[in-house]
Amino acid sequence: MTATASRPAAGPRSHRGRDLDRRPWAGSLREYDLVKELVYALIVVGLLTVGLAAVVGSPDEPPVTLKQWASAAPSDFVATATAELGGTSDTAGYGPPYNATPGASQTLGPIDLQSLSGVRLPIDTAQDFVIGPLGMLPQPPADLAAWDAASDAQRGQWASAYADALSKAPDGDPAKVAPGDYGPVPGLDNALLAMAQKGTLDSVLDGNAATTLNHTRTVLFLGDGTYFRNLADSEHLTGDQWGMMNETGNYPGQSWLWLFSFWYQVPPFNSLSNADLVISGIMVVLTLALMFLPFIPGLRSIPRLIPIHRLIWRDYYRKARSAEATRLR
Repeated sequence: MTATASRPAAGPRSHRGRDLDRRPWAGSLREYDLVKELVYALIVVGLLTVGLAAVVGSPDEPPVTLKQWASAAPSDFVATATAELGGTSDTAGYGPPYNATPGASQTLGPIDLQSLSGVRLPIDTAQDFVIGPLGMLPQPPADLAAWDAASDAQRGQWASAYADALSKAPDGDPAKVAPGDYGPVPGLDNALLAMAQKGTLDSVLDGNAATTLNHTRTVLFLGDGTYFRNLADSEHLTGDQWGMMNETGNYPGQSWLWLFSFWYQVPPFNSLSNADLVISGIMVVLTLALMFLPFIPGLRSIPRLIPIHRLIWRDYYRKARSAEATRLR
């Protein structure tokens, strides 16, 4: 009896097509120098970077300082310092992690992630932004004693009255405020303004401003005023154009943040009071879906049902089919 060897019957066409991705390449080969390509890429990108930097400069603006703010917009500085004394600024009512302001945190039903960590960076705006820095002066202002001796209710009344008077003064100028019972608040504000204009307030709030990387207090203080916000608006950094992913001016920013910032630009998310929490939840869901894509029925079949990759790599699959056909003859 003579045994006749025969080639195993080929499976269905669709099965063979899927197996092509797993079989060794039987087509033509060519040399590929990865090191050479890396060197060329570094040279080209380096020349482009240096050339563009020389032509258009850097998109990064110098950091904004309290001295710059106090010198350019003294009225806004005084109004903000008054709000810090009265506990009516944005920072004073922010909630965790800076303070325990009731109802300040964003919630989604019973979910209150902002409050989970508690008050980890406690900030008393009156003490940390105004009273404390003034107390570190070689000659602290005499108004500090009057402030320390007053009750919390009296301090609030003084600050509220002065804030109201500032809002009614022409251009918010402290020099044009109508007479009233403002206690030591005007004196404290003026002393802090002078301290900032001399450049000493920055180092007091940040510690050693030349070496520290923690500028939390300065940024919060700046953010409570309008000067810093106006600068951000002039540089298109308020989130109404590119969201959080742009550099100053018209320079594009980090492209990998586009999906996160995208949600802030479209309804209903752009009007939600808890948008940060909702959008963070959406991004968590999308990230998990991407991580577990190979295990999710239906989604994992999309590349097979919509084979866009075969269009992109059509040369590869054409040669693979040709090599497979040759092997099966």
